[in-house]
Amino acid sequence: MRHQKSIKNLDRNHAARAALLRTQAISLIMHGHMRTTKAKAQSTRPLVERLITRAKRNTESSRRYLLACLDNVPAVNHLITVVAPLMKDRNGGYTRMTKLGFRKGDGAELVQIDFVK
Repeated sequence: MRHQKSIKNLDRNHAARAALLRTQAISLIMHGHMRTTKAKAQSTRPLVERLITRAKRNTESSRRYLLACLDNVPAVNHLITVVAPLMKDRNGGYTRMTKLGFRKGDGAELVQIDFVK
């Protein structure tokens, strides 16, 4: 039975879901904003929030953790040098989701997720 299982599987297996969330997180970190569906944004948001909190520490172990999660050196460097210093005074809530309406083809709800300045 599937009682109290709160993960959104996004109709993908574990490996595909992990790859999707990783690429969405990299895209958000590198560009500062991203337009996607509401379900994908809600799944990506906690991952990005945890990564920013870890990047604010700026230690060798946090850098290794970020590299293991993202597997993208430019994204990790951008996260530590650009994004984390902007968020140093915030204790959480680093991202914001803005509703954009519905997609024409399938009616999926679109949102823009970006960083709070």
